[in-house]
Amino acid sequence: MSARTKARKRALDILFQADVRGDDVATILAAEAKRAASEPAREASWLYARDIVDGVIDNRDAIDEQITTFAKDWSLARMPAVDRALLRIGAWEILYNDQVPAAVAIDEAVELAKEFSTDDSGSFVHGVLARISRAS
Repeated sequence: MSARTKARKRALDILFQADVRGDDVATILAAEAKRAASEPAREASWLYARDIVDGVIDNRDAIDEQITTFAKDWSLARMPAVDRALLRIGAWEILYNDQVPAAVAIDEAVELAKEFSTDDSGSFVHGVLARISRAS
């Protein structure tokens, strides 16, 4: 598994935890930074996970607007928390990270949705992110 794939999983964990538990993202990031410092082998994935989470936080309103626009008949509140976090990660990569091709961002988000969310989540995440990608 690549460092970026691991990073996306870590970012998913952080965003999901903050969303579901209502925890402060800064507190979660501090705990993850401490854990990463004690495990040097995880440094590469930690750095990109931090970039993702910071990017989602910094651009949250614009990202959520894109998701809401392209998630036909779905509000953010109705989406499973995992899907919401994955859409934010994928949208950030598509809209704000020129180093990741949109197709890769979409594929990675879909694979995580298949692994961690509902049976229908993979196709839902794919559809929303593909529409965001075409519009950007």
